[in-house]
Amino acid sequence: MNIVREDIRNIAIIAHVDHGKTTLVDEMLKQGGVFRKNQQVAERVMDSNDLERERGITILAKNTAVHYAGVKINIVDTPGHADFSGEVERVLKMVSGVLLLVDSFEGPMPQTRFVLKKALELNLKVIVVVNKTDRPDARAREVVDETLELLLELDATNEQLDSPILFASGREGTASTDPDELGEDLRPLFDAILKHIPAPEGNPDGALQLLISTIDYNDYVGRIGVGRIERGTIRAGQMAIRCAYGSSFTSAPSRLGGLYEFDGLKRANCETAHVGDIVAVSGFDELYIGDTICDTAMADPLPFVKIDEPTVSMTFCVNDSPFAGTEGQYVTSRHLRARLMREMQTDVSLRVEDTETTDAFRVSGRGELHLSILIETMRRQGYEFQVTKPVVLYKEVNGEKFEPIERVVCDVPTESAGVVIEKLGRRRGTLVAMHGQDRMRLEFLVPSRGLFGYRSEFLTDTRGEGVMSAVLDGYEPFKGDIPTRSSGSLVAFEAGESTSYALFNAQERGDLFIEPGTKVYSGMVVGRNARVGDIDVNVCKKKHMTNSRNSAAAEEALKITGVRIPTLEEALEFIDDDELVEITPKFIRMRKRVLSAEMRRKIDSRKKQG
Repeated sequence: MNIVREDIRNIAIIAHVDHGKTTLVDEMLKQGGVFRKNQQVAERVMDSNDLERERGITILAKNTAVHYAGVKINIVDTPGHADFSGEVERVLKMVSGVLLLVDSFEGPMPQTRFVLKKALELNLKVIVVVNKTDRPDARAREVVDETLELLLELDATNEQLDSPILFASGREGTASTDPDELGEDLRPLFDAILKHIPAPEGNPDGALQLLISTIDYNDYVGRIGVGRIERGTIRAGQMAIRCAYGSSFTSAPSRLGGLYEFDGLKRANCETAHVGDIVAVSGFDELYIGDTICDTAMADPLPFVKIDEPTVSMTFCVNDSPFAGTEGQYVTSRHLRARLMREMQTDVSLRVEDTETTDAFRVSGRGELHLSILIETMRRQGYEFQVTKPVVLYKEVNGEKFEPIERVVCDVPTESAGVVIEKLGRRRGTLVAMHGQDRMRLEFLVPSRGLFGYRSEFLTDTRGEGVMSAVLDGYEPFKGDIPTRSSGSLVAFEAGESTSYALFNAQERGDLFIEPGTKVYSGMVVGRNARVGDIDVNVCKKKHMTNSRNSAAAEEALKITGVRIPTLEEALEFIDDDELVEITPKFIRMRKRVLSAEMRRKIDSRKKQG
């Protein structure tokens, strides 16, 4: 017989990037009694990953819980960036409702549309929270209208259209039902969760069903699965079986090693858990997202949400540059393959495939940021490898080639709108909406490949004042060729150490990527040529010694201007088809696939003849 667990609510917080999810969770934890009154707490305490703290974004979905009025509220903080939407899709299976955060100035953005669509498809209850109402430029009433329009566009039911609307300031820790009042605390939000989010329901006496939505790993206990109990009761140390997602495989019975529940920021041991509880379990050598842990007497797997396919692919290969093996701890193809396969077990949006050679692997993900975060994480763990330029993944529909299309929203100063429209038009973008006065909001549909290399141009064109965000909108017939970058590379001619004298002369050719004293090798990309085509430059040349004192003083007087050392994302955007990015724990370098200048000239001449 089914029962309703009135003592539990399971919710996820979803929103576009930078709309204040993690800050609001901080305040919910504080007012939910997780911290002592005098306890010092870091901002964005849920962003525990170093990369999350550095970039100010949430990358991994995380579980926490607070207690209010005798009810335990399990909260899942989700990423807001489109490239990590696979994290959002799977955790929605653990919850009964969502808090949809919308910025009181920006309103609904591309990722807002995406995550809301997924929540509506799963028929989850929605509480709309207009956040940052303390902003001086807040326009809360208009944002409410825009959110209701979005719900209509996404074919929400009448019940979903009647979703409660709250007005909050995550930073101040206040919420109210009136847009003109800030409120005193978050009690109106907690009350809305208890009133509108349904309590979990199920049969506590039935055979166990626990759907795994997240995978964690611990060196001592191995793989840990996190999910919600859909039926039955689970006990620490009991025997259970694993039903694999997407197949008929059922494992041999295994003893559960540990059972944990979430309480505040801690994962606490517990002896039993019941229907509706979100728990973490260990004890299975192999455990994957989408698997169902069942009672040994009844194998009954649950359906799992369909995760959207990757849209961008890159090749990860073993580093074979002249500096190979000198800076990394893990440098072989065996290390590289094992690490990528391990990542695929916890990231459902990632695909890893072997290629024709044993030294290279094709890795596909949701976008450039998704893959660059993986690269940066591996780099910090001591891996050394090379990656190719990102390419989009096409589909074939009825014999016709289809490509991924992004919905791009640009908030730009009015004077920059013209150049943005022109640049995206050249990249096969279609302008679908435009509104605003002092600042313009432009909405485009652009092929995913049209955005490669554009973000840095966009910041230049808008003098750093523009904000651009994109989310996959669907697939459309191939749009035709898109012009590649309009500049070439400055390529080092010989190996050695760069000098001020040589760089001073080379900077006339374009922008430099290295500083004096940098070790280089022949074929390494050291700058951007201001014109089309590559130029070989000697960056190691020294000034002839006549009078040593005067010569040294003269070299010190040389002014090197315009050195811009690229970040990982900028390097991935810059490289062309015949170039690679070399990733090591200490440096990020760009290089030609073919290092020899003579061999490159021969290849170019063959192409012209052929």
